[in-house]
Parts: sequence; structure tokens; C-alpha cells
Amino acid sequence: QVQLVESGGGLVQPGGSLRLSCAASGSIFSLNTVGWYRQAPGKERELVATITRDGFTNYADSVKGRFTISRDNAKNTVLLQMNRLKPEDTALYYCNGDVTVTSRSTYNVRGQGTQVTVSS
Repeated sequence: QVQLVESGGGLVQPGGSLRLSCAASGSIFSLNTVGWYRQAPGKERELVATITRDGFTNYADSVKGRFTISRDNAKNTVLLQMNRLKPEDTALYYCNGDVTVTSRSTYNVRGQGTQVTVSS
């Protein structure tokens, strides 16, 4: 069984920083393209950032210049560094990725999410 597990969320003041981690576990051959999403109560789900296995990145306009997505392929981990956080960044953040397992089948996997709250 393959899982994506997020960590690193919490309560932070406006202007602060957090670093989220998305770690894949199980019989993994490769962790492919991964996206970080967020969803706040009453709002649409938003794709925050994506990163391919080769490291190509893309960001939502709302986080450009403040968030940075990166990855460590050896550890099957994707990070989201969030700086200059704003109250409107408050949401449940989760990662969703395509994972190729040792049998060479590929699955789309979503984590449970980690809560980020930006408030004074």
C-alpha cells in the first residue's frame, strides 16, 4: 500500500513561515508529479503548486514569490516552503501525486492533509 503523509502545518502569525512536507511510503519505484492543494471552508479547492520529477515547477498566482515547492527524489519527499503567510492562506493543505510502485503500476494518491492557520 502506498501512502502520502503530510506534516508541518500549524498556527502561525501573519508574515510568518511554515514548511510542509509530503512523504511517500510503501513499495515505491518512483514518486512522479506532485501537487500541493489547499481548501478552506466554503471555498473551492485550489492548486497551489506542482513539481515534476525533473523539478519543473508551477505556482498559483496567489502564492508566487512567497511559496517554493521542492523535492528530494532519494527520500520520496516533496516540500512546500511558505513565507510571508497571510490570513487568506489558512486552509487544509494536502498533497496529491502519481506514484509508480515496484510492480510498475502507477496510482494517483492523495494524503490526508495538514491544517495551516494564519492568525494573530
